[in-house]
Amino acid sequence: MAKNIVFKALSEGRHTLLEPEAYKLLSEYKIPVCRHKMVYSLEEALNAAKEIGYPVVLKIVSPDIVHKSDVGGVKVNIINDNHLRESYETLMNDVKRNAPNARILGALVVEMAPKSVEVVVGLLRDPTFGPTVMFGLGGVFVELMKDVVFRIAPVSKEEAFEMVKKIKGYPLLSGFRGAKPLDINSLAELISTVSRIGLEIPEIDQMDLNPVIVYETGFLIVDARIILKSH
Repeated sequence: MAKNIVFKALSEGRHTLLEPEAYKLLSEYKIPVCRHKMVYSLEEALNAAKEIGYPVVLKIVSPDIVHKSDVGGVKVNIINDNHLRESYETLMNDVKRNAPNARILGALVVEMAPKSVEVVVGLLRDPTFGPTVMFGLGGVFVELMKDVVFRIAPVSKEEAFEMVKKIKGYPLLSGFRGAKPLDINSLAELISTVSRIGLEIPEIDQMDLNPVIVYETGFLIVDARIILKSH
């Protein structure tokens, strides 16, 4: 059950879910995430990549590292076994050098999602209004454009549609200049479900799904960060 994942982390004194735990929690709510596998050795990583299919991404899993990219803890677009061997070694060395005190639990082999429009869906707990959902253009655009909208939970699917239509980047999703329209319907469902998670699991302080890659049919969550309340 989703709540058990949260309680386990809190009982271990952690206030951030590990990435595989975040994916598990989302899956409990039937939210599609990238195919992934937690591995504890190079051998396991090679087997996981075979199972998932190249190209893959390799990410460090550590309770002490929140921003993996900052310490060299993410290697993308790995295309074959040799490339994976090289990337695995580099990843471990980079992390040990840049975060020498971090506990390394293993690594995550993740499918490399095909490119498309990236959006962000977030949840934060406002001291006055309670769980609040955020939606906007994802990836670098979040920082650059600040093209985001907020709604207080609960957010119905209809209200989620309105949120999607409100951002300036909406034409990118609705079929700009002859591009095929993307699956806004499943995106609205995601936003509504995230608002439900905020109401049902009060121990979650923040959730950051960024990027969510939206396709003509469906979407994939490529990165998920869930922060728990610290009291």
